[in-house]
Amino acid sequence: MKRLRLIILLFAVATAIPMVYVVVRTYQGVAREETARMRFFAEALFDTIETALADRVELEESRPVDAYHHTVTVTADKGGGQSISPLATPPTEPYILGYLQNNPDGSFQTPLTSNEKRPSRELEGIVQQLEDINRQFNRGKMTPSPPTPKSSLPAKKAEQPKEETKTSFAGKFLDFSRKRASDTYLGRQTQRTEEITAQQALNVARRDDTSSRSEKPSSSLASSPVPPAETAGRTASALSDEVADPLTEDILDRETEKSIDDLPTRFQVEVAPLQSVFINREQIFIFRRIAIDSRIYRQGFVLGIQPFLHYLAENYFLTQPMARFAHLQLKIAETDSPATVVQAGAAVQQVRFALERRFPAPFDFLDARLTCKEIPAVATRGTLNIILIFLAAVFLLGLGAIYRSAHAMVDLSERRNRFVSSVTHELKTPLTNIRLYIEMLEQGVARDTDREQDYLRVVGSESARLSRLINNVLELSRLENNQRRFDMRPGNFKEVLDEVQAVMAEKLRQEGFTLSVPPFDVPAFPYDREVMVQLLINLIENSIKFGRQSKIRRITVSLEATDTQVAIRVADTGPGIPRQALKKVFDDFYRVEDPLTHTTGGTGIGLSLVKKFATAMDGKVTAANNDGPGCTITIHLPRG
Repeated sequence: MKRLRLIILLFAVATAIPMVYVVVRTYQGVAREETARMRFFAEALFDTIETALADRVELEESRPVDAYHHTVTVTADKGGGQSISPLATPPTEPYILGYLQNNPDGSFQTPLTSNEKRPSRELEGIVQQLEDINRQFNRGKMTPSPPTPKSSLPAKKAEQPKEETKTSFAGKFLDFSRKRASDTYLGRQTQRTEEITAQQALNVARRDDTSSRSEKPSSSLASSPVPPAETAGRTASALSDEVADPLTEDILDRETEKSIDDLPTRFQVEVAPLQSVFINREQIFIFRRIAIDSRIYRQGFVLGIQPFLHYLAENYFLTQPMARFAHLQLKIAETDSPATVVQAGAAVQQVRFALERRFPAPFDFLDARLTCKEIPAVATRGTLNIILIFLAAVFLLGLGAIYRSAHAMVDLSERRNRFVSSVTHELKTPLTNIRLYIEMLEQGVARDTDREQDYLRVVGSESARLSRLINNVLELSRLENNQRRFDMRPGNFKEVLDEVQAVMAEKLRQEGFTLSVPPFDVPAFPYDREVMVQLLINLIENSIKFGRQSKIRRITVSLEATDTQVAIRVADTGPGIPRQALKKVFDDFYRVEDPLTHTTGGTGIGLSLVKKFATAMDGKVTAANNDGPGCTITIHLPRG
């Protein structure tokens, strides 16, 4: 058995190692799939925000150059003339304070004001804030957002190893390198040139009465309002021209003299892409630079940082299902000030997944970070768990079945070996006795007739014992080969008991046992008379064999009938059967392992033969210990 256990253990280990490897790799693949799916949806969220920002940039870049004045020129294809600028009303977006134009001389204008009428109190407050912002812009107190090199741009960068990024969900099939290279700017990446009419140029150059003329600085280079970020690479003469702005004065003078027809009919305008500068910790100026006849104007809108971040979080993240388990952090970092951070979604203490993105210019001041603690499981994981549990159960049950089968085969083989040894001993003992008594009779040891009769009775008893042993072996062989035929005839069982008493009388007398049969009233039922005689003899001999050491030597055979069956009970007063062996005693060649079985003879086929005979007659056999000494073997047979 030790060798068998070792073989099964080695087989289990050899089978389990590749299975565990496959399971681990499968779960790793599922985890990668879950992470890739989470990354895909996180990038989709960032792409949605980026698309909204790109739409805003496209809208701002498409505005006419004179849209930052209260009145704008209507193109000829739309009827011509003048109309109110679409920017003349307060912005509907909660994160935009208003629109303004910074003129070359440092003054400003806004489409919220006009010469004809005074703005409302609400608009006056906005105009005053815009004027303060323009003043700060002129003083150069803001920090422009530096252009971010493509090589250092952390857009779409996840906190994952490079190897995993290369073999990510979409990276196996698509090349994103070109897309990433083109995403460094949301709008136009290069300066463009367009033509405008003289009236549009006048609208750009005109200053409303509400604008502060007192802000106009001198034409000296030292008083230039140009922000430090815009002076890089520029000549002193260019800066001086930009401040002087003779075109603006000329247009205004000619407008007063009603001589606009003397101006050129078309002007070339250079429009630069949008850029952003910090005004303070709460506001950012996003503007474009336009150049008319080498005069620089800055047109754009003022962005409220906190409203802008809250707007993005509420409209693009909190409405999504992932907000229940993910956390979004939007951050705007200024060089010389602490970062402004807005957080939304579920609280995440331990980060299992993180994805960051720096948005392209002109919103390159905005960083987004999405994290989550638990990545939602894919449906494959549940199916995989069920399959693995099923396979593990099958594997363990299979190993258990193999072990039990092998153990049963080994145990049966050992019992067969013991049976051969026991049969040899059981055959040898009666043959030796028969031979001994026959020799004694031949040598005339028995001097009288009574002694001769005793010797002959011993010879007859041993011969009967030998015959029963051989019959049991033959019967067992015929039953296993399905060669035994049964003669089932109805009877009242009295003739069976009479024959058993007659056969076992001498044996019972020699061993000092009494056989009692209580009266019974059992209707006739079908049974094989020869088989029942053999069964009862086997049971009585078994009781005699193991009850020799008992003080009370009594065997009782009783019958009891029910509506469906007849119970034949053989009870003794012997030592009984150990509790754990009550069901095993009917197995082939089984013998209880205790000191008593070692001192008594036997082959281990008596009770096995009883069970096989009872089963062949559509019955069954059970064993139970008595409340007092001994045990009871019960044969249950159908009534017919």
